[in-house]
Amino acid sequence: MSIVLITGSSGLVGSESVNFFCKKGFDVIGIDNNLRSFFFGKDGSTENIKNALIKNNKKFSHFNIDIRNYKNLEKIFKKYKKNISLIIHCAAQPSHDYGKNFPILDFNVNATGTLNLLELTKKFCFDSPFIFMSTNKVYGDNPNKLNLIEKDKRWELSNKDKNFKGINETFSIDNCTHSFFGVSKTYADLIVQEYGKNVGLKTVSFRGGCITGPNHNGARLHGFLSYLVKISLTKKKYSLIGYKGKQVRDNLHSKDLVNCFWEFFKKPKFGEVYNIGGGRFSNCSILEAIDIVENYSKIKIKKKIIKQNRIGDHIWYISNISKFKKDYPKWNQKYNTKKIIEELINNYK
Repeated sequence: MSIVLITGSSGLVGSESVNFFCKKGFDVIGIDNNLRSFFFGKDGSTENIKNALIKNNKKFSHFNIDIRNYKNLEKIFKKYKKNISLIIHCAAQPSHDYGKNFPILDFNVNATGTLNLLELTKKFCFDSPFIFMSTNKVYGDNPNKLNLIEKDKRWELSNKDKNFKGINETFSIDNCTHSFFGVSKTYADLIVQEYGKNVGLKTVSFRGGCITGPNHNGARLHGFLSYLVKISLTKKKYSLIGYKGKQVRDNLHSKDLVNCFWEFFKKPKFGEVYNIGGGRFSNCSILEAIDIVENYSKIKIKKKIIKQNRIGDHIWYISNISKFKKDYPKWNQKYNTKKIIEELINNYK
């Protein structure tokens, strides 16, 4: 028996991972208690995705466990022990706004939950690679200090700027405002590294840009591309929060991301960090995303401008993914932003 244990298994990246590794012939254990519905209400619920995973994957087993509960997690690790050949940790509280309003819950999910999983990996399946889905928010608002140029529909860097190809892993995480969510994820990111470099686990932190795909249940506080498509197709308003809607994000399809996981699993490292996102291949501003949605769906989107930006929000963020591509040259991207949005529209219909 070769088992892949996936937390947040009903979420975007988790569910993509379940389908991928089931198709590869692994037995997959999913851990997810749909806390997302508690965070974001009915719009954020992943119940439908969980049901589809159970229906479509005979090698998948779902467990309704909260990652903050060490004893319940331990029962799973203790039962399967070294049969667990890979841990993919995607479960999280993912929202800036929610983290600020509920900092203790945010920290306990993102930080304590991660520590629980690392300790259990060390205890029961030491040799199994541990993949952690981190975030570019570990850099706080430092990217906002770049020499940004305001253009018609986006903020941009000069092509001569050393960061033009994107933010790399040496970019500072210090002397900035993170948001409470960013801080709790930074702790998790660093402790994952520490268990690799100090303890000897095969760990990696993937610092993701905007990850998206058809299983993304976007809500107002999280998942902008998915939520944008949902709002546009129901002919409601879309709120542009801060920076005139010109803030830039790189967009990575969950399928492309899970292929990163596969490459790391085949050749793991110890305490490694990778910035991962769409890079220069796949990025857009919110205004540019709206243009793509309008052009493809033929629906005019009503825009509401909110001048006040969210604390810790990035004006411009593109991932420099050259480090990962150098270490894992077989990996390549298949989805650019236009293709991602068109798939989201077709899936929502």
